Amino acid sequence: MFPRLLISALLLLSGASHGFTGSEACKSCHADEFANWQGSHHDLAMQMPSAQTVLGNFNDATFTYNGITTRFFREGDDYKVRTDGEDGKLTDFTVKYVFGVYPLQQYLLPLSRGRLQALSIAWDARPATEGGQRWYHLYPDEKVDYKDPLHWTGPYQNWNSRCAECHSTDLVKNYSAADHTFATTFAEIDVGCEACHGPGEKHLELTAAGKLQGAANSGFATDLAQRGHWELAQGAHIAHRTEPLNSLAQVDSCGRCHSRRGTLGEYHYGADLLATHRVALPQPPLYYYDGQVLDEDYVYGSFLQSKMHLAGVVCSNCHEPHSLALRSPGNGVCAQCHQPQHYDTPEHHHHAAGSGGALCANCHMPETTYMGVDARRDHSMRVPRPDLSVVMGTPNACNSCHQDKDAQWALDSLRGWGVQFRDTGNHFARAFQRFDLGDRSVVPTLAALANDPSAAPIWRATAIEAVAQAGGREAIQTVTSVLYDDDPLLRASAVRSLSFLPLNQRYQLLQPLLDDGVATVRLEVAQSLAGVPLDQVSPEQAQQLQDLFNWYLGIMAMNAEMPETQLQLGVFYLERGDLAAAEAAYREALRLNPQLVPAYLNLADLMRSQNRDAQARELMLQVLQFAPDNGPTLHSLGLLETRSGTPDKALEYLRRAAELETDGSRHRFIYAIALHDLGQPQEAVKQLQALLRQLPRSEDVLLALANYNAELGRLDQARSYARTLTEIAPGNKAYGQLLEQLSKP
Repeated sequence: MFPRLLISALLLLSGASHGFTGSEACKSCHADEFANWQGSHHDLAMQMPSAQTVLGNFNDATFTYNGITTRFFREGDDYKVRTDGEDGKLTDFTVKYVFGVYPLQQYLLPLSRGRLQALSIAWDARPATEGGQRWYHLYPDEKVDYKDPLHWTGPYQNWNSRCAECHSTDLVKNYSAADHTFATTFAEIDVGCEACHGPGEKHLELTAAGKLQGAANSGFATDLAQRGHWELAQGAHIAHRTEPLNSLAQVDSCGRCHSRRGTLGEYHYGADLLATHRVALPQPPLYYYDGQVLDEDYVYGSFLQSKMHLAGVVCSNCHEPHSLALRSPGNGVCAQCHQPQHYDTPEHHHHAAGSGGALCANCHMPETTYMGVDARRDHSMRVPRPDLSVVMGTPNACNSCHQDKDAQWALDSLRGWGVQFRDTGNHFARAFQRFDLGDRSVVPTLAALANDPSAAPIWRATAIEAVAQAGGREAIQTVTSVLYDDDPLLRASAVRSLSFLPLNQRYQLLQPLLDDGVATVRLEVAQSLAGVPLDQVSPEQAQQLQDLFNWYLGIMAMNAEMPETQLQLGVFYLERGDLAAAEAAYREALRLNPQLVPAYLNLADLMRSQNRDAQARELMLQVLQFAPDNGPTLHSLGLLETRSGTPDKALEYLRRAAELETDGSRHRFIYAIALHDLGQPQEAVKQLQALLRQLPRSEDVLLALANYNAELGRLDQARSYARTLTEIAPGNKAYGQLLEQLSKP
């Protein structure tokens, strides 16, 4: 045991910030853990530049991208980069910090107003034999220049906002919206012990006083020891926890950084992750419809889908939390719970022993490469489904290795091994895809998932939001059934899903959640009730709402440097009826990111509501200058020109938007309606028939076809479409009445 006197000295020397004492204070009592941590990716997450830490070639090396040649060189002890700055001109910058270590390393360069920016030209730290030891650009297939928000000087490469929280310890952003400056500080440059465990000051005090034994949480706000005990039951092939997992503290602690999320205020150690962060659900464009990772999700969102998570597995069951290494090499990490004599055999994996196909992770956790060289495994840990690849185009692990074969080959191979998929036709992924394409007949399937207590909560939340988009009785029943659920993820999605209800009904339902203990839920409540007129409720209710709105604005102010926050603020102010504040927020979003298309469209909508059509048109035409094929903008322009009485322009914009649409069906459907309304009913029918081939059970498309064919005198076709509607929705009296009218002589 470390002498108490020296522990007291450590407390004095640390000058503890917010109770943070530094990782060195942990070393004496936790020598093994400290040794494991040293040299880990957490320890090396961010470092001062030196001959030992800088991996890139700064020996007067050059790299050319988009016509700009960047030079890397030394100037005394400084590491320098000559590249295009904010104005596009070549400028010399001094490397302030190195960022990351493997498989790539980036370099942080200082700009004005306290900003640190991550250079988009990175060093490939892999061995030369693997293609590494070279400079490369993170966006090789694009032409990113200084005007692009993805440029290294832009908002999306800003360390203070986008990177710092997860690469340092006790990060305080300190952004000033008044002058757009940062005064960011941290207790430790890297991801130290207290980044996960929380401030250690009380722990050291208890240790110094000899009171550690029996102290609650050992002086820490959170306890991360949830590995549990696992046993194999008689005759079982998979181990199970001897006691249910009763805390998500460890998974949520890791999820703080290893998730696709947004930050809400200051982090609270030991609190539910949703108390300080908004977590992305497994929805396109971040995920495929079946939940496989598409964009970077940083593991958490995938893991919450998995059977492992539902079984009580936590991160440290597979990873040593200090070194971050796997608990065992190869299949050994899986063999901790899955009997190798049953699973690690050719009879199970159907590949030669020792081959790549015999590795559990290659089949159940396929890799996707991000940032050019960083291969990351999908932690949803699923069975390969080439059958879904065949019918809906999702990837599968088989073809990630056998790239010279197609999905049908993979499916046939599995069938040859006796593997049969019985749920291809009714898999929930197909329901999500069909729903996005406009097929509302799948709503009962999604409602069943939303109401299934055995399903992963993250999938239930995703299904809730889909069902709510359809509206109607099923949506009301589904959303209200989980509105007060114990799981904050379900509550948050339920609140977010209530927009289909009138404001007064929302207010009645959400009153009990105005003071919800989880910030994400309160945030959703504030947004949902933003339109409530305070002079139409009691003084006590008005004050409660005003307090909630003030809290909401305070949270938004903490992230005021982010364009997305300003966009969200604009929507909030618009709901509150403060049009001037809404416009100011949209314009601030565009100042931060001059290419943020949703901000242009929202601002244009605001202008149209004020009869400022000319300004709205000008805004949308600006979008087409840098994004000429942006479907939503073309669609909005088409609607504007329709209202302005210029049908030729309207149809041209709507046609282009329809042709560009790959996800969803709204633009194509509206184009068909516009064709009809602007005097081209036969062309409208052709468009709708093409859409129906993709969405054979879309009630909107079928109803339009029934009506338009009736108008054209094609009664047989009209009756056929109406009859299909009655078969799809037998309880819909309007469809029955339509068929009856069309059947009259």
